Amino acid sequence: MDDEDDPSCLNSLSKFTLFETKSRFYVTASTGDTHRVLKIDRTDSTSLNVTEDATTYDGAELDLLLRMVQDGNKSQGGLEKVLEFHGIVGFVKFTAGWYLILITKRSVVGLLGGHYIYHCDETTLLTIASKSERTSQETKMLNTFQQVDLSKNFYFSYSYDITNTLQTNLTVCAERRRWNTRFMWNHHLLSPAFHLEEPKGRSRWVLPLIHGFVDQAKINVFTRTVYLTLIARRSRHYAGARYLTRGANEHGHVANEVETEQIVSEPLATAFGAGSPKDNLTGGYGGYTSFVQYRGSIPVMWHQESSQMTPRPPIEITIKDPFYTPAAKHFDDLLGRYGAPIFILNLIKSRETVPRESKLLSEYGQCVEYLNQFLPEGKKMRYIAWDMAQAAKSGHQDVMGVLEDVCEESLQATNFFHGGPARYDDDSGTRRGRPLLQQGILRVNCVDCLDRTNAAQFAIAKRAFGHQLYALGMLGTPYLPFSCDAVDVLTEMYHDHGDTLAWQYTGSALVNRVDTYRRTKAAQWSSHSRDLLENIRRFYNNSMLDADKQAAINLFLGVEPPSPIYQTDRPHYRQWFTPSHLQDREVDALAPINQVFREYYKPHILSQFGRLYAFTMNSTGRFAAKQKHEVFTSPFESRMSDISSPTSAGPPPRRSARRWANISDLVGSENQPVNQDSLTRHEPHPIEVLVSALLDPPDIEQRMQEYDWYTHYHADDLLTSQTLGEEKDLQLYVKAARLASGEDVDRLLATADTSSVGAGWVVGGDERRGDVEKANAQFYESWLKA
Repeated sequence: MDDEDDPSCLNSLSKFTLFETKSRFYVTASTGDTHRVLKIDRTDSTSLNVTEDATTYDGAELDLLLRMVQDGNKSQGGLEKVLEFHGIVGFVKFTAGWYLILITKRSVVGLLGGHYIYHCDETTLLTIASKSERTSQETKMLNTFQQVDLSKNFYFSYSYDITNTLQTNLTVCAERRRWNTRFMWNHHLLSPAFHLEEPKGRSRWVLPLIHGFVDQAKINVFTRTVYLTLIARRSRHYAGARYLTRGANEHGHVANEVETEQIVSEPLATAFGAGSPKDNLTGGYGGYTSFVQYRGSIPVMWHQESSQMTPRPPIEITIKDPFYTPAAKHFDDLLGRYGAPIFILNLIKSRETVPRESKLLSEYGQCVEYLNQFLPEGKKMRYIAWDMAQAAKSGHQDVMGVLEDVCEESLQATNFFHGGPARYDDDSGTRRGRPLLQQGILRVNCVDCLDRTNAAQFAIAKRAFGHQLYALGMLGTPYLPFSCDAVDVLTEMYHDHGDTLAWQYTGSALVNRVDTYRRTKAAQWSSHSRDLLENIRRFYNNSMLDADKQAAINLFLGVEPPSPIYQTDRPHYRQWFTPSHLQDREVDALAPINQVFREYYKPHILSQFGRLYAFTMNSTGRFAAKQKHEVFTSPFESRMSDISSPTSAGPPPRRSARRWANISDLVGSENQPVNQDSLTRHEPHPIEVLVSALLDPPDIEQRMQEYDWYTHYHADDLLTSQTLGEEKDLQLYVKAARLASGEDVDRLLATADTSSVGAGWVVGGDERRGDVEKANAQFYESWLKA
C-alpha cells in the first residue's frame, strides 16, 4: 500500500516551498518523489480560504503545474518563489487580516524508531493579504502575540506523533488513534484551516507542536548501546504564569500540568516493530520501553494574589465545593488517559508557623477520601502525603530512598510499557509472551510543582530506569546505584528538565535541585547564593512581568475571557467517573508508523559520521577519561569503590598479557618511584617495555608463576585475543629469567657464537656484568628469530 493511501500515516510531508502570486500563495511539500500543493487565497483579507489539492504529483507534473501558474499570472507579475521552510505552525488573525506562521529553522534533538524529533529554532510571520494596513491596535496585539517565543522549547516530528506516548502510538490502531490535542500548542492556530479532531481524513499538512522539554542521551554498555529519551509535554489548558494560574479551573484543568515520558530503548533495529509478527507483537522485538509520570497543581480551586510587597502571598481557597466537582473532572480525565489506579504523591508542607501550604493539605486529603468512596475496590486512588522539605531539613531520613520506595510500590501496581515479550521468567517460572502495558499513573505535586516535584520525579525515574534496563536484558537486577555513569546522565537530564519547566512557569531556574535532597545540611551552604539569586529573579518576574506573559499566552492559545455558564446537566455525585475509563487497556495489532525509511535513509544526500545525530548524540563517553591502568567498567556499576594499587594487593589472579608486560612500568611500583616527570611521560612502545622487563625483572618466581597460569588458562577467559602459549615458550622464558639472575651464564657463553654479538654490549670494567648483558642480548636475538 502506498503511504498516501495508508490510513495509519500521520504526516509524510517534510520539505516545503512557498510561492506567491498577486491572488494566491502556493505551498508545495515534497517527500521523496511525491509532492502536494496547498493553495491560500489572498484576495479577501477578512476570511481565510485554504484549499488542499488532493492530487499527488511527481516531479515532472509539479514543474508543469508551476509553469502553468506562471503563464496564467504573467500579466500580474507571474509566480515568485518566496522561501523554503520546514513546516506550517498555523494561521492567526487579530483585528485586520490573516497571518501565516512558518518554521524556517530547525535542529534534531531526538531519534525514536527511525523518526526524528526536531526543535523549532526560528519562525517567520507573513501577511496573507496582498494589501493590508496595520492599525495601532493591530500592532499592539501582534507584539503581544510575538512575546510567546516559538524558538524556545517547541518541538515537532514529521512522522512520529509526538503528542501521544509511545504506548499509545504502538498499541492503538490507526483507526482509533488521534492527536492528543491537550498537548498540541498550535491547535488554535491550525483549527481555522484544518480539521484536527477526526482521525480519518485528517490533513497531512498539520504539524503538531508540543511545548515542554525533549532530551536524549546514549549510554555505551561495552558493545551495546542504550538510548535514554526524555519527553515532557506541557498542557495548553489552563497554561500561564505562576501566580495567575493556580489549582484547577471549573473544567478540571490544573495549572502547570506536564506529562513526562521516559523512553529507554536498545536500537538494534531502526523501526519500532522490526522483526515482530502481526499477532499483537507476541514474541517480537522488545527493544523499547516507556514510563510515564505526571505533575500538576492540587486540583481544588485556590489562588494566590500576587503582590509587589509580599514575596510569598497567602494561599486562599476560593470555592468550597462539597462535591469537589473540579477535582472529580480532573481525576476522571486522568483515568481516561492513563487508566487505574492513580497514585497521588503530595509533597506540600504539613507543619508551618503561619499556615500557608498546609491549608491545602487537609483539603486535598478530604477531596481524595470523598471521591474514593465511589470507586470500586482495586480501582481506588492511593494517596500518600509526605512533607519532603521537613524530611530533607531534619537530615534523619533518606529522602531519595523513600521516594524510590514509593516508585517501587506504584510500579508494582501500574507497571510500565515494554513493547515485546519478557526476557526473564517471573517468580512463578513463567515468561510473559505479550507486551507489558502501563495501566495507571503516578501523580506528583508540591505547591508549585517545581523544585520538590522535580527532585521526586528524578528519584522515581531512577527506580523506573532500573526496571526498564532489566526488561531490556541490560541488568541482572532492576536496581541502580547513584554513583554510576548512567545515573549521572539521568541526573543531568532531569536537572535540565526541571530548569526548563521552571523557566516556563516562573521565569527562573530551579531553586532546590536534586543535589539539595542528597547532601548534608552543612554542604547545602555552597548553593545558598545561587538559591537566593533564583528567588530574587522569581519575585521580580512574578511581580513585574507575569501579567504581560499571561496575556501573550492567552492570545497565542486563543483563550477567551471566562463568561458565566450555567450547566443544566451534570452527573450524579456518586457517578463522577466514566465506567469505561476503569477497564483494562488492550493491545491492538501493531500500529505501523509511516515514513521511517524515507526520512531516516537518504541515499541521495552525502552523509558523514561527524554530522549524523546518532553519532554526535550526548553519551556516557564524554565523562572523564579513564586512568592509564583503570579497568573500563559498566556504566551501571558504582564508581565509589577505589581501585587498589598493584603493589599493596599484589598482582591479580588473572591478568592480560599487556598488563603483564607493563608490570614494572606502573607508577608507584618498586622499580619506579613516583615523581612529577613520570606522571606526565608518554606511553612507551610495547617492545621497549618487553626488553626492559627481560633485562631487569623485579620478581622472577612471581612472574614465572603468572606466565605459567597464562600459558595454561582457557582462552575464553582471557581479556585479550592472543594465541595460547606453548610449552617451548615457557622454557624460553625460564631460561631468560635464569640468565637475568646470573645463572648458567658461563654455560651459555661456552656454546655461543660470540661473533654475532657486538663488542658494544660489554660496557665498563665489570666483566661479570658484561657477560650477563652479552648473554641476554644473544638470547633476545634468538628469541626474535624463533
